[in-house]
Amino acid sequence: MGKSLIITEKPSVAREYAQVLKVSGNHKGYIENDKYVITWCVGHLVEMVYPEKYDEKYKKWKLEDLPFLPKEYKYDVIEAVNEQYTIVHGMLQREDIDVVYWAGDSGKEGQTIEENIRNFGGVRDGMKELRVWIDSQTEEEIMRGIREARPMSDYANLGKSGIMRSIEDYAMGINFSRVMSVRYGNLLNQAAGTKSYTAIAVGRVMTCVLGMVVIREREIRNFVETPFFRIVGRFTDAMIEGEWKAVEGSMYFESPLLYKENGFKKEEDAKGLIDSCQGKEAVVEALEKGTSKKRAPLLFNLAELQAECAKRFKISPDETLQIAQDLYERKVATYPRTDARVLSTAVAKEITKNIAPLRDFTPVAPYVDRIMKEGRYRGIANTSYVDDAKVTDHYAIIPTGHVRELSGLSPLHQQVFELIVKRFLSIFYPPAEYETVKLTIKIDTEKFFVGTKVLKVPGFLEVAGKANTEEKTDGEKGENDKAKEEADGKKLLAIANSLNQGDVISVDGFEIKEGKTSPPKRYTSGSMVLAMENAGQLIEDEELREQIKGSGIGTSATRAEIIKKLIRIGYLNLNKKTQVLTPERLGEMIFEVVNLTVPQLLNPKMSASWEKGLDGITRGTVELDQYRAKLEAFIREETVKMIELDLTKEIAGRISQFAGKDGRGIGAKRKIGVNCPVCGGDMETTPFGYGCSNYKKDGTGCKFAIGSIASKDLKEEEVKELLTTGKTQVLDGFVAKNRKKFRASLVMQKDEQGVPVIGFDFSANEPIVLEGVQCPACGGNLVQTGFGYACSNRNREQEDGCYFAIGKIADKELSKEQVRLLLNEKKTETIRGFKGKSGKKFDACLQLIQNEEDGKWNIQFDFENVEVKKVKDVKCPLCDGEIHYKSFGFGCSNYKVDDENSCKFAIGKMAGKALTEAQVKELLTNGRTGTIRGFKSKTGKKFDARVALNKQEDGQITGLKFDFDDLEPQKVKDVKCPLCGGDIVVTPFGFGCSNYKKDAEDSCRFIIGQIASVKLKEAQVKELLTTGKTDVIKGFVAKTGMKFDAPLKLTKEGQITFDFPEKPKPQETTLPCPKCQQMLKKSQWQYECDCGFRIFHTVAKVELSEEIMRELFETKKTKAKVTGFTSKAGNVFDACLKMEGDKIVFDFDNPGVEESKPWLTNEGEMQPLEQGVDSGQGMVQEEPVSVETEMASMHEQAVEIKSEQHDENILSDENVQEVQTGETQELPWN
Repeated sequence: MGKSLIITEKPSVAREYAQVLKVSGNHKGYIENDKYVITWCVGHLVEMVYPEKYDEKYKKWKLEDLPFLPKEYKYDVIEAVNEQYTIVHGMLQREDIDVVYWAGDSGKEGQTIEENIRNFGGVRDGMKELRVWIDSQTEEEIMRGIREARPMSDYANLGKSGIMRSIEDYAMGINFSRVMSVRYGNLLNQAAGTKSYTAIAVGRVMTCVLGMVVIREREIRNFVETPFFRIVGRFTDAMIEGEWKAVEGSMYFESPLLYKENGFKKEEDAKGLIDSCQGKEAVVEALEKGTSKKRAPLLFNLAELQAECAKRFKISPDETLQIAQDLYERKVATYPRTDARVLSTAVAKEITKNIAPLRDFTPVAPYVDRIMKEGRYRGIANTSYVDDAKVTDHYAIIPTGHVRELSGLSPLHQQVFELIVKRFLSIFYPPAEYETVKLTIKIDTEKFFVGTKVLKVPGFLEVAGKANTEEKTDGEKGENDKAKEEADGKKLLAIANSLNQGDVISVDGFEIKEGKTSPPKRYTSGSMVLAMENAGQLIEDEELREQIKGSGIGTSATRAEIIKKLIRIGYLNLNKKTQVLTPERLGEMIFEVVNLTVPQLLNPKMSASWEKGLDGITRGTVELDQYRAKLEAFIREETVKMIELDLTKEIAGRISQFAGKDGRGIGAKRKIGVNCPVCGGDMETTPFGYGCSNYKKDGTGCKFAIGSIASKDLKEEEVKELLTTGKTQVLDGFVAKNRKKFRASLVMQKDEQGVPVIGFDFSANEPIVLEGVQCPACGGNLVQTGFGYACSNRNREQEDGCYFAIGKIADKELSKEQVRLLLNEKKTETIRGFKGKSGKKFDACLQLIQNEEDGKWNIQFDFENVEVKKVKDVKCPLCDGEIHYKSFGFGCSNYKVDDENSCKFAIGKMAGKALTEAQVKELLTNGRTGTIRGFKSKTGKKFDARVALNKQEDGQITGLKFDFDDLEPQKVKDVKCPLCGGDIVVTPFGFGCSNYKKDAEDSCRFIIGQIASVKLKEAQVKELLTTGKTDVIKGFVAKTGMKFDAPLKLTKEGQITFDFPEKPKPQETTLPCPKCQQMLKKSQWQYECDCGFRIFHTVAKVELSEEIMRELFETKKTKAKVTGFTSKAGNVFDACLKMEGDKIVFDFDNPGVEESKPWLTNEGEMQPLEQGVDSGQGMVQEEPVSVETEMASMHEQAVEIKSEQHDENILSDENVQEVQTGETQELPWN
């Protein structure tokens, strides 16, 4: 019986299979024993080739060569992984192998990688092909996957769908990108002011996502704020608030005076309704009491997890995917690239395997015990959380039950894992139950509505928690609002028990509450992933939306990378703190080009419908040839349209508003329809704003221009209003020098010389009133000011003016909610982040107190009622007390200064570093932290370590200690190993691939050590690995000690070499050739002549002048010493030179004519000179040294660049430049 071959997607997975199957024979590129051969891919090994591989003519982009739609698409091995492909291909042809298990990633992308290898190189006839499909990398799952492997033919349609997706992305990208770039590339680059030409990049999914972000941004820009006025009535002695609505029967039902059903457009209309209700009795028209239930949400798929992590932890979808992949590879979570949010029946039957081991995960141990003891897992298969029809490739992301592998994970990894676990355990808990009350109060024909919902039974919320994960904005409820709402709800529940329908209740008054409409929210990276997954919801046509339901934009495996690419190529911007996506100028320009040429690319409808077709290929309902015919017809038709139709003028007019500061050409200017106030010329858009069309670069034309004013870029309509009327409306968004935002009108007036000058006018500013509060001194309104808040009656110039104002307090600005609480309750809750005079931060409450002597209201600090800041979800490991923030760090709440027996557990600074709250939580939860960087030893040297609880043998904790076991290497973000696709990590010698294993010969050997005495910075490494080259790096040192500067480049083989520029052309000189008397030319390193004579002009780092060379040619030696030579050891010396044949050598026998005394001591005594030059370590060679020998030696030392830790040289003589010997040798550096 022959051997079995297993092919995984990457080396790390191959090692997992080898460990499970006990295969230990390591070879280069594979592992083998007497039963199994295990090899691997490194991502894609085979890919589609660029058009120039079909024909060299396609290398140059021309319209006449489009559309490019070959009958058969060509593939080739990716050069960087050619060696590994050769190994895999060889295994597939071996006669002693009977069965191949394709064990790549269990998804469409993994299937495509395998199909490309099979189709390109083939599989030996007679070799049985099976597909391993697993949901996690646990030993049990790997063994099940091998045992239940199905014939590769069962996955043929999935493979076809993956290949068709590649063809689709390739064909659309090649044709649309080329035709748009040829047509409009120069226009866009000139308008954008790019430093170098950038081609227009478009794609089916990528461009659609760009369109979604741009359209949302323009909705926000064009949004006009609309004020509206709601009416709230207060009823009964408990002051229950009810909101008026214009329901049927109201005199305002469907009135044009309304903004929606619960507000008026004008305040006077709201006052009119209040007047109509005054003095009339209020009657309870309806009272409904009941309960409602809320079930635990469905489980996480990748999109939901990415959205939740973006919201909670402010990390990108790409980072979330990487963490989820790490958890999968650590065997603690199931396969991450899934669209399903439910479980399969098969998994549900054995779900206790996933639940029970979670007892060892401290944060959820009590919940697991309860689930197992009460048997809450029974019957899960009959719930909505299990549905085979909704599971395609994989079920939802859940924990595997393996928690031992959690050690060594970063705090963020553990937080994401905890999120997955709690979502999973929530489905075994009952729904949350709420008590509800709905009360309708009628006054004459008008109705007021009161409703509340109070949590009665927490149910699944006991596990999932009730924390608000979204950041609060001005329009959203804060913690104080929620507490008040809950208290009001309980109050209403109590009162509802004493009320009956028909009861007359008291009216305490009415209040008008002003509100304002809000613009739509910008996409975050997380909400964008959800929008891509649920693209059907973005389509207005309901019938079509139902047709394509379930088909989103992109796939779970590709969405994060698409967003990342749009950011990388400069079309979108990602705010890393908030994860908010906004379009860049270039992205908006691309949008305009696509919108005028192929607008379908911007529509989710088109992208999702293509996705639907690809799913049809997978399911077998759509034929591949049928799909391809439709695709190519679409591409051909749209490409021909773009070739035939020139929209340059239209596009130029659209993109001018987004032109960059260095923009030029017709795309950077557009007339706006008003005249220049100086010369009457046309005003037009410019890269910096607006300017007169009569401007001349030589300074002779009109210089009138309007740029950014107080950090605000004016809109076109605002400029037109200013230039036609001399004044604008009140505008928002100006920023003062102290960074305070302010509002003002702009006015244009002429100065004494008649030159137009633009200034601010604050007279039209209406104060912004803070609702719900009154001045405690005089009862006036409180309005926002430049410094904070002040009474509307405040006037310093009038003696009887109100004095009350609230500005910054101890360097902290109070929020609206804090000001409201302070004025209404005369005190605040704990406010954190005040700053003392010493700069030290502190927490305090505020009190509003009236002075007994003068009656004035003053604000004071209150330290007695300050709420101690607690570290949630952890306990003291000594006494189970709470952990509180302390001035020195963290400590137990049970510590008492005057009690020697109280708990003394504390965490202060360790080795110069304070631990964060997250690290403290991790320490007390898991017994140790993840890797913490930046500790400082007593000698000042920085080091990394974990912090662990120091436990004795009996389990008693005696303190904290450093733990240096299995430290997590520091990753270089956003780059991958060019050889195997692994992470790049920081190492003691520089940088290296995370897949390197010292004792595994077949592990990746990619490293970047010190290069010619230069240790690269992280930014340079990122630049090298992302762009394939660096900018010029200074300070490389050859063996001779000679310094030189050069850029580095990354070859296709993954080697790093110097990227020397082309040699400059030889320059003419006035120096005659000693052989033929023709004038010599000066090249980079030599003087040279057409007759063949050549001689180096740089000796030991000194470039010899023409005068010295002329003296050498005429007298064969120099009269005086030449100064500044540098020996191999780096010492500087002076010497005479002489000619020996056609070579220049040092002449140490010639003392030379002394023009100075360079070897005098400080006392003026002459130092004795030996025959050689003292290098500090001995004597330099006494015999004359050939300059050619010296220079050749310098070359050898410069190009021999070795790493400090590994055997391989990333740079070597062969891959820098071929070294030629003899007199004609040229050196490749400046």
